[in-house]
Amino acid sequence: MTHSPQMTHSPQIDLYFEDLVPGEIREFGHHIVTREAIIAFAKEYDPQPFHLDDAAGNASMLGGLSASGWHSACILMRMGCDAWINRTASWGGPGVKSVKWLKPVRPGDTLRARLQILDKRQSQSRPQMGLASLHNDLINQHGETVMTQDNVVMIGLRGHTPAPISRAPATGEPPRQTQPQGVARCRYEDIVIGERIVTGSFQFTAANIVEFARQFDPQPFHMDEAAAKASHFGALAASGWHTACANMRLLVEARHRALALEPDPAAVQFGPSPGIRDLAWPHPVYAGDTVTFTMEAISKRPTTRPGWGLVESRSTGVNQNGQAVFSLIGAGFYPLPSHL
Repeated sequence: MTHSPQMTHSPQIDLYFEDLVPGEIREFGHHIVTREAIIAFAKEYDPQPFHLDDAAGNASMLGGLSASGWHSACILMRMGCDAWINRTASWGGPGVKSVKWLKPVRPGDTLRARLQILDKRQSQSRPQMGLASLHNDLINQHGETVMTQDNVVMIGLRGHTPAPISRAPATGEPPRQTQPQGVARCRYEDIVIGERIVTGSFQFTAANIVEFARQFDPQPFHMDEAAAKASHFGALAASGWHTACANMRLLVEARHRALALEPDPAAVQFGPSPGIRDLAWPHPVYAGDTVTFTMEAISKRPTTRPGWGLVESRSTGVNQNGQAVFSLIGAGFYPLPSHL
């Protein structure tokens, strides 16, 4: 059976920072990935052809229709919420050290997760909570690991009330959306290291924050105004995965605009991403915020996969007050020109 997207009751908190045991391993989850879900997620957040169409998937490096890597990460988040996160005194997470997408996730796959608690430490700046380092494996029905994730979570100590996060004062003006600036590069040989483009802006509303959380990250501070106000966020806040997926959507749109300028767009290919690293959410994204995203190529190199190069880019996001709310370093495969 698949996970229900609805929360039927408020979670009962019975797991605190003190209860986490480094070295402990937990296995959880049973999620059947459907073709319809793969395509629906891709249409919303990662509209690359190999996530949308069987023929395009078959012709790609992936060898068939497959889920967006961001979809896989969101499935893991949802399974974690259902299995254990919503039982904890969760404060969310400051970021993710790395995500590696090792194998395609196909329609009909059944996914489960294995979690290992690597270590934990009490916060010096916020002694009401601690930080736990986790390693997650996402595993298919064949016992193959399709994704790994190393991340940090913030969990409250028993008997402590969360201290609210300091928010920047409202400007009194409606959030402004920034138009895309610069042109994404479609071809490996044209990518300029250090070139920075603005991919666009995304407005986070109470409605889209709750809808994303309902599907993938149903923690109370993403789902309910009252619960969010009582949390350290102090107001309804978007899931960090929602911010990351909005960035991906704008990045793909930037590529689509660049393809439209190509004399033969059908001849230009993009490969999938093998993973991301240094994903950080330095400040919450609140309902009403507009986040503007940028992308900068930072390295490129040929790979051991014949005919393919790998490009690393840094993506960042700032809100309407100029506060940094998002950053990551991502990688993607590009076909090499014939002379390389």
